Amino acid sequence: MPARYIVATIAIATLPRVAWAHTGRAPEPHDLWSAWTLAPGVIVSLAIGAWLYARGVRALWSAAGRGRGVARWRAACFAGGMLTVALALLSPIDAVGSALFSVHMTQHMLLVVVAAPLIMLGDPPTAMLWAFSVGARRRIGLAWREWRVGRAIWHQLRRPLVAWTLHVGALWLWHLPTLYGAALRDERIHVLEHATFFLTALLFWSVLTERRPRHRLNVGAGTLYLFTAALQCTLLGALMSFARHAWYFGHYGTTAAWGLTPLEDQQIAGLIMWIPAGTAYLVALIPTVLPALRAPAQWVASPTAAGVSARGTP
Repeated sequence: MPARYIVATIAIATLPRVAWAHTGRAPEPHDLWSAWTLAPGVIVSLAIGAWLYARGVRALWSAAGRGRGVARWRAACFAGGMLTVALALLSPIDAVGSALFSVHMTQHMLLVVVAAPLIMLGDPPTAMLWAFSVGARRRIGLAWREWRVGRAIWHQLRRPLVAWTLHVGALWLWHLPTLYGAALRDERIHVLEHATFFLTALLFWSVLTERRPRHRLNVGAGTLYLFTAALQCTLLGALMSFARHAWYFGHYGTTAAWGLTPLEDQQIAGLIMWIPAGTAYLVALIPTVLPALRAPAQWVASPTAAGVSARGTP
């Protein structure tokens, strides 16, 4: 039911809001292990999301049996996704990202190609909806059915072409030197940057993790969806890696303490987007393509494929 996504949208959308911009002096190597970003907003948001999910899974498993409705591996994926968000936003990665573009890129890729797909594989809409009472679930479902404008907007956003365009557009837009520099200088813009990355990534991966058969992408569409996403990631990473000068002036005075020039820092960032991040999209192709690769063997094994006619005569 589409109503399941209301709860997940409310709960998960709060997570990137507290990816605060970096203020003050950029950290240096001796600051590394003390550079934890213990932002209360991040911790509270993660705790609320985890509590809703765990409460919902427990209620669902109590009613349907352990592992039913939301499989154990899905619960493990959600836990891994939440831990990845915590790693990206609370660990020294967040603070050091103000000094090194390569670390900032690592943070973005953790949110986009690790945390987002793992969270959506966990099927948070189903689990979080079950965190509420039967009456509350019915009211949520009724409100969703009556909210025609919201359902229409959600339907359009989850069209593969729209989700792909928003996701890819966010990656390219926020890596423009002007906007990236503004995000480094202004906390509000930096919050918007992280929110855009994370929410468009959740939308992108939600199309691929759809559990309802009639709404799933077929093998061809799914392959094109992921391959083109990997291609654009590779292209942007390659442009950064082979650039003749550093694009981001905000890091010109912060990389020397780490033994890097601004250009070297950018080249490392480009390689991170090019190879590990691009590979993540291609790895996601495996469960999409694997059923199609198995199909010929199943086809040959069937009586009709083996040459038996409809009358039963070879």
